[in-house]
Amino acid sequence: MTATRLLAGVADAAGLQDYERWYGPLPGPGGPPGRARSRSRSRRPERLIEIIEAAGLTGRGGAGFPAGRKMRSVAARPGRKAVVANGAEGEPASRKDRLLLTRLPHLVLDGITLAAAAVGADEAYLCAHGTDSGLLRRLGHAVAERQAAGLDPVPIRVTGIPARYVSSEQSSIVQYLNGGPGRPTFSPPRPHERGVNGKPTLVHNVETLAHMAMIARHGHRWFRGAGLPSAPGSMLVTVSGAVTRPGVYEIEMGTTAGEVIMLAGGPAERLQALLIGGYFGAWLPVEAAWPVPMTHAGLRAAGGALGAGIVIAFPAAACPIAETARVARYLAEESARQCGPCRLGLPALADALASLAFSGDQGGSADDIAALIPLVERRGACRHPDGAAQLARSLLTAFPADVHRHRWQGACDGVRRPPLLPLPR
Repeated sequence: MTATRLLAGVADAAGLQDYERWYGPLPGPGGPPGRARSRSRSRRPERLIEIIEAAGLTGRGGAGFPAGRKMRSVAARPGRKAVVANGAEGEPASRKDRLLLTRLPHLVLDGITLAAAAVGADEAYLCAHGTDSGLLRRLGHAVAERQAAGLDPVPIRVTGIPARYVSSEQSSIVQYLNGGPGRPTFSPPRPHERGVNGKPTLVHNVETLAHMAMIARHGHRWFRGAGLPSAPGSMLVTVSGAVTRPGVYEIEMGTTAGEVIMLAGGPAERLQALLIGGYFGAWLPVEAAWPVPMTHAGLRAAGGALGAGIVIAFPAAACPIAETARVARYLAEESARQCGPCRLGLPALADALASLAFSGDQGGSADDIAALIPLVERRGACRHPDGAAQLARSLLTAFPADVHRHRWQGACDGVRRPPLLPLPR
């Protein structure tokens, strides 16, 4: 179930000349002319939207919203538009977007140019973490290569945004580009209604845009040649934890979680669970997770979430409560602090998890966790508290025996292991 599409030239295609040798020159905004009834019809800018809709491409940033529908909602607005490529990976366990931007920047830049033409944009931005100065320099060099070659009619501006978890949310990016703080904003209006400089704004993850560049070259039938009819194409997954070969892999949609682990060399030690979807995802016991297809629908049915394609293999000797408590503290500290669930609810949830992990059930911490979850979710200004609540709920569901043991016997031996789940320093 592996696929080599986006990553076909990952070892050799960083420069523009090598990139075009591997992937071919950028087609017109309507995609390959041979796939349409006439050359004039294929070159309509909005033709790309029709092709993306036919391909069934969904966003690869986490939400899984249909990419073509999102483009059409922006294109239908009057006046000029803006396009924003989101390459600021908020999930600490994800490496896929940085891999694309480091090794295949022109694939992403092609996608930005195509999207700008399709929706009628006269502004385009590529956003990455502002603390990653080396990446920003490389992206600036790639943009300069393209300017010299006359490839991008709409200039693409490389912009560094705050390296915080909530700053990669689309409304946070729009607010930052408009001169405000990099924090989520209350909706409406949404970015597709009024975004950068007041213009309707298309915000796509960089992997989504890279797929768009490939679909424009090869057509929607080629894209549907991988994956499932209900979830076509390929996706990038970041695999880490107790596996032999952690890294970023390209898989067909519908590959099972167990096949993903084996693709990464198999377990490095005995596993008890998989954390799928990152820190807005969910814990799944390894026996339940192993046959689950890596699709939004498949993971949702299993009580999980696909998210941005993160799979963490969790060893049996580690403590899931202690690891979740660390992540919950991080999410509480990374919140926008502009509503009650973030200012009060997330710190309280992190405190209760830490108490259960390291002190047993002093003060009824297990009951506090269960009581806090419904008080936090769906009550915030953005989805940040919802993601933290989902992670905590999945802990209680996936590890009832661990919760019971901590509740009545105190901390387990696993709390003394070095932390496994990655967090920024």
